[in-house]
Amino acid sequence: MTESALTIRSLKDKVSPEEWAVRVDLAACYRLVSRYGWEDLVFTHISARVPGTQDHFLINPYGLFFDEITASSLVKIDQQGNKAEDSPFPVNAAGFVIHSAIHGARHDAKCVLHTHTPSGVAVSTQRAGLLPISQHSMSVLGSLSYHDFEGPALRDDEKPRLVADLGDKNSLILRNHGLLTVGETVADAFVSMYYLETSCAIQVRAQSGGGELISVPKEIIESSYPQMAGAGRVGNRGALVWPGLLRRLDRSDSSYRN
Repeated sequence: MTESALTIRSLKDKVSPEEWAVRVDLAACYRLVSRYGWEDLVFTHISARVPGTQDHFLINPYGLFFDEITASSLVKIDQQGNKAEDSPFPVNAAGFVIHSAIHGARHDAKCVLHTHTPSGVAVSTQRAGLLPISQHSMSVLGSLSYHDFEGPALRDDEKPRLVADLGDKNSLILRNHGLLTVGETVADAFVSMYYLETSCAIQVRAQSGGGELISVPKEIIESSYPQMAGAGRVGNRGALVWPGLLRRLDRSDSSYRN
């Protein structure tokens, strides 16, 4: 795709203020995923529901790297991954299978973020899954589930099992595949992924040392998640850190807002 092909007219005056705000947040999320090193070329997705709708979503233009995505280049699609309005950019409908399943079953899942990071995939291959060995993992384990690998997630018949395995949790380890988080907002999904990804990275590094790992006792695990949620570290952490993350992006490159 040429540099000129990346130029697109602004949609700010063509969509509602509510949709534009979500577009800006979602574009920022793509930039942050790139900045944190969580991208896998162009082969993962972050989706967000268009405000005021149940069956329209925003997703990345297929073929653009995450640090190229802008608010106006995001593509509006329907529940089947088809374009809901004209866009010069292609979409990867097959890649939306996981996202459409979750958006369709969980109306609170306004944003779905999926990654294939080395640390996340490494932990997804371990039978024990995420271990209770760090404070970061304490903020994840209380809302974490697992889904077994069934091959590339391209088939509609996998959707019911995926939804059942996620249940009411906000973090999911896709075994032999990667990580996924959902949130009421883009910010919530991103920050949940930050804690899940960091927990996995800590685990892989700890295991590489070869020493015996210290597991947090079960009673501490059970009490830590509600304690952290009550302290605002889980439930409100997206709203707490998101403005600062946007400021950080704006200082270096605010083009995601275009």
